[in-house]
Amino acid sequence: MEHQQENQMGTKAIVPLIMQMSLPPLFSMFLQYTYNFVDCLFVAQISEKALTAVSFSFPLTTLMLAFSIGTGVGINVLVARYLGRKEQDEANNIVSHGLLLSFLFGILLNVIFYLILEPYFHIFIKDEEIYALSMQYMKICVFLQIPNMVHIAIQKILQGTGNMLTPMAFQTAGVVFNFIFDPILIFGLGPFPAMGIKGAAVSTVLGYTVSMLIAFYVLLFTKQKVKIKTKGWKLNPAVWINIFRCGMPSFIMNALGAFMVTFTNSFLAAYSMTAVAFFGAYFKAQQLVVMTVNGLIQGCIPIMSFNFGAGNKERLKKTMIWGTVIAMLFMGTGELILSLFPKEILKVFMASEEMMSFGVPALRIMTTGYLFNGIATMVASYIQSVNQIRYSIVINLLRQLVMLYIFMWLFSRCWGMTGVWISFPAAEIVTCICCFFIMKKVERQEK
Repeated sequence: MEHQQENQMGTKAIVPLIMQMSLPPLFSMFLQYTYNFVDCLFVAQISEKALTAVSFSFPLTTLMLAFSIGTGVGINVLVARYLGRKEQDEANNIVSHGLLLSFLFGILLNVIFYLILEPYFHIFIKDEEIYALSMQYMKICVFLQIPNMVHIAIQKILQGTGNMLTPMAFQTAGVVFNFIFDPILIFGLGPFPAMGIKGAAVSTVLGYTVSMLIAFYVLLFTKQKVKIKTKGWKLNPAVWINIFRCGMPSFIMNALGAFMVTFTNSFLAAYSMTAVAFFGAYFKAQQLVVMTVNGLIQGCIPIMSFNFGAGNKERLKKTMIWGTVIAMLFMGTGELILSLFPKEILKVFMASEEMMSFGVPALRIMTTGYLFNGIATMVASYIQSVNQIRYSIVINLLRQLVMLYIFMWLFSRCWGMTGVWISFPAAEIVTCICCFFIMKKVERQEK
């Protein structure tokens, strides 16, 4: 029974395995994005300027999360690959290197992000009140990086072994803590003083810390299929380089979200701060849809990496095909919800009449590219799993940076703010077409 459990990624029927492996990380991704989403819900009740401040902060927190996920996925891919090759000692070696890397890298990033706060906000914010609120929020939020890096590293380590339920548990604990203490610390309940936007930041940092402490306990004191290697362990920087290399596509996919929000805000700021606040609200709602596919690929990548390491090409391809079908189903459902109920969604963020006037048509325009988003994301994940890292990076760069910026620059000059919204589905469609040719090239190289 133990042998069968250890090898389920190489033996179990593909569709049930994908659902078994994907649903827990899907829920975990939902919880991950809930932090900022919950902050926005409560902060919006303070004022629209407070919501705008959190929206301007979101690219930074997204970039911080991208470093954590990229490092974690790099660890995940290598753990699954070595287990697929039945190289247990190498898998344990990745665990040790990954944990040390996540802690040291977290400290470095913490310092860097703290130093860039003032110049970053000065570039994009002219309103003094919004600037002050943004600084108050991020000067505290920046300290989430270390617990964020470490707990996501442990989460991906366990997922690389096929254990998807345990990471969901310690993720849930942190989010529940944040959800409870957000209103308590923002508005001041019981013995706690009203901290305003600072309360949202404090609650977020403490939530991540709770997840990290529980994650360490699980890895150290419960039975898992990998463990920290200590006997005969030696630091090998080449392992760190390999972790970064394998995680680079996932880092880029998530980091580009931060850059995308930043340059989109720079376009929208020319029209109004309300447009910036709307895009911040939309991006939170969009992330709740996109995280379903992100959760899906977090389940599919270990399966594909395991079977790539085991040399089982048939299961590798089946996982990719069924993963793409499920991704399209998820994104199609999200497209229907956002396009059919735009007013109800914007009301959650206390949208003003001005925001409603352009926000409702904007939501309907931007969601038309969701199906193509699902296809491109799954193709990039497959290519990442078969060690064709550069092509996976190309797809993510095309989708979230190159094509998007080109279309935004052109269309905004033709149709104003509406052109900004049209650029999103246009970039998804063109990237999806490019994916077809990239897949053909990868297949030729494999043969």
